[in-house]
Amino acid sequence: MTVLLLAYLGGVLTIVSPCILPVLPFVFARAGQPFLRSGLPMLGGMALAFAAVATLAAVGGSWAVEANQYGRLAAMALLALFGIALLFPSISDRLTRPLVALGGRLSQAAEQGAGGSASILPSLLLGVATGLLWAPCAGPILGLILTGAALQGANAQTSLLLLAYAAGAATSLALALLAGGKVFAAMKRSLGTGEWLRRGAGVAVLAAVVAIALGLDTGALARLSTASTTALEQGLLDHFNTLGTAPQPAPAMTGGGPAMMSANPAMMSANPAMMAAKPPAGGAELPIEGALPSLAGAVEWLNSPPLTTEGLKGKVVLIDFWTYSCINCLRAIPYVRAWAEKYKDQGLVVIGVHSPEFAFEKTIGNVRKAVADLKIGYPVAIDNDYAIWRAFKNQYWPAHYFIDAEGRIRHHHFGEGGYDKSEEVIQQLLAEAGKKAAGGLVAVTASGAEMASNEADVRSPETYLGYERAENFVSPGGAAEDASKRYETGMPRLNEWGLSGNWTIGKEHASLDAADGGITYRFHARDLHLVLGPGADGKPIRFRVTIDGAAPGESHGVDVDANGEGTVTEQRLYQLVRQSGAIADRSFEIRFLDPGVQAYAFTFG
Repeated sequence: MTVLLLAYLGGVLTIVSPCILPVLPFVFARAGQPFLRSGLPMLGGMALAFAAVATLAAVGGSWAVEANQYGRLAAMALLALFGIALLFPSISDRLTRPLVALGGRLSQAAEQGAGGSASILPSLLLGVATGLLWAPCAGPILGLILTGAALQGANAQTSLLLLAYAAGAATSLALALLAGGKVFAAMKRSLGTGEWLRRGAGVAVLAAVVAIALGLDTGALARLSTASTTALEQGLLDHFNTLGTAPQPAPAMTGGGPAMMSANPAMMSANPAMMAAKPPAGGAELPIEGALPSLAGAVEWLNSPPLTTEGLKGKVVLIDFWTYSCINCLRAIPYVRAWAEKYKDQGLVVIGVHSPEFAFEKTIGNVRKAVADLKIGYPVAIDNDYAIWRAFKNQYWPAHYFIDAEGRIRHHHFGEGGYDKSEEVIQQLLAEAGKKAAGGLVAVTASGAEMASNEADVRSPETYLGYERAENFVSPGGAAEDASKRYETGMPRLNEWGLSGNWTIGKEHASLDAADGGITYRFHARDLHLVLGPGADGKPIRFRVTIDGAAPGESHGVDVDANGEGTVTEQRLYQLVRQSGAIADRSFEIRFLDPGVQAYAFTFG
């Protein structure tokens, strides 16, 4: 109940956001009509449409977003007709096409404000159209609700939260409409300006449709709303997290609405210096954190037939949540691999649960190749639908869960590091199961991207290039979403980046539309990695890397030669820089000699 109330209050706050401005003319166009038969049905339709679209976004991901875009176009056409009919009611009788006739009937219903049921349906339809237009406008609270839906799966609680959020917005709009109705009526009585007010409402409706068509509702107005309402909404968001009743969203997603929301669950790569639960020292009793959740729901298993919780009874189990382009996961895998080999004869079963971050990581062939390249011999569950992720209520890559022989979770660790203590937990759980575990700790020598990072020198954060989570982009003129544009690099400062050449920036990645395009990043770290992939045709893409304007020489990564030359041949993480000397702020540039490359995210080590 508390969570529903907070979602409702979050919706109420929407009224003070400039992002809601394009909706207001449609609301106040009903101000002169009876509230119960005109305003209330419209607001009800708006709330239901918004909740339905947001639920689809949570359940269906990107396809629902696309469907909503078509819905927005239809809604804009309908409301534009309504606005024209308000301006020129005489022409509505001469329009013969079905949509125009519908616009005329809606306009006539708005004029009548009749006491019969005939006036309710047009208002309800206008409310549905308004809800489609408003759906992309939301703040941190809605982002949290949708993140929870992605993590926990679609359910009645998610729909109730979305409906509560929409009802909160409808409540504040209803109060504005009631107040506006009184003002509207007083002006008509005293000034006799009803006709001009009606035409003014028509002009306002058309202006709002134009603003929406230009993207001002989710662009400029949304940016304005960040300044005016985020602090209020963030306060409620913090209270959500304090209550512990909703999942933690990833930092880059808290501002997302239905048109921006990723279909993936909360995307967190755990910081190696954070999130480690401290195990008891000296073999002290490990707490019981719950039962091993079901492993059902994997779309396929690699290196093994499907495993079940019942079949694992009597075994000590290590669950490793990972995804193959995650640098934090890659640096933890050598230890997981070594534990699997060392303790397999003593009863340890290691299971890698591959839960993808990017769409290309759902391709089973890509995962199978990564498993072979990484020399992973233990079972890997392909968790493309996040069924196992949700069962564990997991939120991080990498995440390690340690299960005893009785099927109980006894310890967990998020992120890199803590390997010695994790191995001691394995030894203790094997001892509890009556197994004689080999003593000592594994000695791991990793190279390439698997080598541990030099944390003291890492001052650059993971940076995404898709507009859904992009930050610190400095190319002049900003990013054009889902549209081809020619960019200039700009002047990146530390941890800022820019594009040059013709690019299309999508939600997940930036795609190069013509040859000789580049990406520049000012960074501070020993290693620089970039998740890249070829275009849809799969053709190799040549590139050249420079550091501070020169070839990298001995500071080249494993996927680049000393001259800075390399080729993108598959969708994966590429190590482009490994500095050999003193670590300092450096300007990195990669130029692609062929078109079509897809660039996803920078990571550092």
